[in-house]
Amino acid sequence: MSGPSQRELVKSEFEKLGFKVEEARDVLRIRVEPGELRKTAETLVQLGFDHLASAGGVDWPSEGSIEVVYHAESYEEGKRGFLVELRVKVPRDDPRLPTLFEVWPNALFLERETWEMLGVVFEGNPDLRRLLLPPDWSGPPPLRKDFRVEEEGVYVEYE
Repeated sequence: MSGPSQRELVKSEFEKLGFKVEEARDVLRIRVEPGELRKTAETLVQLGFDHLASAGGVDWPSEGSIEVVYHAESYEEGKRGFLVELRVKVPRDDPRLPTLFEVWPNALFLERETWEMLGVVFEGNPDLRRLLLPPDWSGPPPLRKDFRVEEEGVYVEYE
């Protein structure tokens, strides 16, 4: 008879620390409050999830929130092959979170993109400036669901 899988062991470790863990395909999902984000990320690193694979967000205008989603993974043998997902909701009218740059240095660029595209301010990020949009962009964040593209009047004539 075989013992518990590495995934089950990691899930058990999180639950012992008081996290409510959901399973979704190959992802262990943890929902946290904004004030718990940094401590949760630091705990993930201590448990071997030393690489931030992605960060992004989902706009929920009907709820008045933006949900920031982080995916962390591990290079440790036995922990490869599944992700730990952190989800944290912030108010849409003032979306602010602490930076995770000191926890995962590559968060620097991932947070820049999330700030630029969804308007989430990552407090303490040393380099929040445009990454993809023109430096003089003054419009609303383009990945918010109420963003509207202005047509430029480009017409193509066919013979």
